[in-house]
Amino acid sequence: MTKSFDVAVIGAGPGGYVAAIRCAQLGLNTVCIDEWKNDQGVASLGGTCLNVGCIPSKALLESSENYARAAHKFIDHGIKLEGLSMDVPVMITRKNKIVKAFTGGIAMLFKKNKVTSLHGRGTLFKHEEENSIWKIQVKNGDEIEEIQAEYVIIATGSTPRQLPFISVDNDRILDNSGALAITEVPKRLGVIGAGVIGLEMGSVWRRLGSEVTILEAQSNFLMAADEQIAKEAQKIFTRESGLVIQTGVEIKSIQVEKEQVVVDYADAEAESQKLEVDKLIVAVGRIPNTAGLGTDEMGLSKNERGYIEVDEYCRTNLPKVYAVGDVVRGPMLAHKASEEGVAVAEMIASEKQGHANESVKVNLNIIPWVIYTSPEIAWVGKTEQELKAAGIAYRAGQFPFMANGRARALGETSGFVKVLADADTDRILGVHMIGPYVSEMIAEAVVAMEFAASSEDLARIIHAHPSLSEVLHEAALAVDKRALHI
Repeated sequence: MTKSFDVAVIGAGPGGYVAAIRCAQLGLNTVCIDEWKNDQGVASLGGTCLNVGCIPSKALLESSENYARAAHKFIDHGIKLEGLSMDVPVMITRKNKIVKAFTGGIAMLFKKNKVTSLHGRGTLFKHEEENSIWKIQVKNGDEIEEIQAEYVIIATGSTPRQLPFISVDNDRILDNSGALAITEVPKRLGVIGAGVIGLEMGSVWRRLGSEVTILEAQSNFLMAADEQIAKEAQKIFTRESGLVIQTGVEIKSIQVEKEQVVVDYADAEAESQKLEVDKLIVAVGRIPNTAGLGTDEMGLSKNERGYIEVDEYCRTNLPKVYAVGDVVRGPMLAHKASEEGVAVAEMIASEKQGHANESVKVNLNIIPWVIYTSPEIAWVGKTEQELKAAGIAYRAGQFPFMANGRARALGETSGFVKVLADADTDRILGVHMIGPYVSEMIAEAVVAMEFAASSEDLARIIHAHPSLSEVLHEAALAVDKRALHI
């Protein structure tokens, strides 16, 4: 007998598994279908984020940062070490344990919330108009199961974008998965792409001793970030961290030779150059993962870049089919996917109860971005270049970590916080940070913007002393030219 559900979620990444749990919490009979397998060929929930993305990369970043502190900064605290070394396989084992704990945790959450979990590829293949039921085929190897559901949430995430002239083998040519599994420090490491993945993975292996060269096609560094933040980041990464970063690069060819990988490219001046490395990470972005869903046969609307077209409530053009996360418009961020999953779950529950609740939607203009380099980079809202291009009058306030007591005590004084506010209303339009633990500090800015706060509101909030958050407080004061400690 075919199993029937209220909601079928295809994909168990941050958008999918969160959507499934929220649906179940709201009393909907929910199934989550996912095909991910780990390196051992075992089903593993959590999608890219938990398996080969956000979580394992942060584990390696923390390990490498600890090593770098011990090697270069402990001496300032009077801590002397002799014979310091890094056991890379142990670091990788720790990373794998963390991943296993979290992916197993999702399985426990599914069980707790009575979410049915099915392993395999989910394909939409028929819609019964008379009873508004979707039929879904779940294929796991040679095993095929058919289920049906009234609502479908597509949350299949994204996959690494490939270069047309080289194949990733995760031995010499690595994607994000391979970059997380290197078992010894390469002497020379090349990275194509200076985005989040490229910078974070490049930082990990640079701290552990690799000579790291990053090649970026865009003419400027970190063009999505505020220009002033990007310039400060590039200065710190190249002068202090020792990364070699070249922008405006055009890759001509990549050859895997017996002893090395050779990248032929044209630099920003169109001069021919050659990069010889032991391993090469390809981090040129990600593309929506919609292949094999049966959506083309069903007439699901996509744009020219392959993203599923949705309205502001994540509804597709197919009846009772929603899509969230990396497969739709907006930033490819795990927290954005999760919030969309929750919003869709609550909309479906309201509709099932006969309520037209269209107030549940995600504000794409107030989503925080974070790059977990050292120092970290975080921002929310508009950049200065965006405000200038739009002709919006604004005021800016800025304050450096160098003048902050907690940052001095930590020995992490690079960077600053900048607050941008409307020149007439003082409403906060954007907050941009580079410095220690700004991944945590950015949340205050998000809350402020969500509640339409002004820079004066932030300036009047009492911040604990000594704390890093005082830098945000002083930056807000600086919008009105009344910073106190500089």
